[in-house]
Amino acid sequence: QLQASGGGLIQAGDSLRLACSASEEIDTKYAMGWFRQAPGKERRYVAAISWTGSLKYYADDVKGRFTISRDIAKNTVYLQMNSLKPEDAATYYCAADRNQIPRSPAEEYDYWGQGTQVTVSS
Repeated sequence: QLQASGGGLIQAGDSLRLACSASEEIDTKYAMGWFRQAPGKERRYVAAISWTGSLKYYADDVKGRFTISRDIAKNTVYLQMNSLKPEDAATYYCAADRNQIPRSPAEEYDYWGQGTQVTVSS
């Protein structure tokens, strides 16, 4: 239902754009979020966006570097990541929340994608 893509191996300071394509089962009126999980660590909230795209929230450690956006027509959400740091390396997951207002707790999300790995070399 959610397919994340765009991960890869890049150098610190570079940029990367992740995409999350949602199937028809995922209502375009759902809020969408990005989370990440590094090896041995808990899954952490990264960013979230309302179904209209008018509300966008970010975790403090990515604010100013990452931008979340969505294309309603394509039912796809993006995460533009700039100035990447080694500590940004993780598996990134997209998720859909039936609530239209974006929220940060992972347990609020109803659908999850399979994840795409981002590796940042220093």
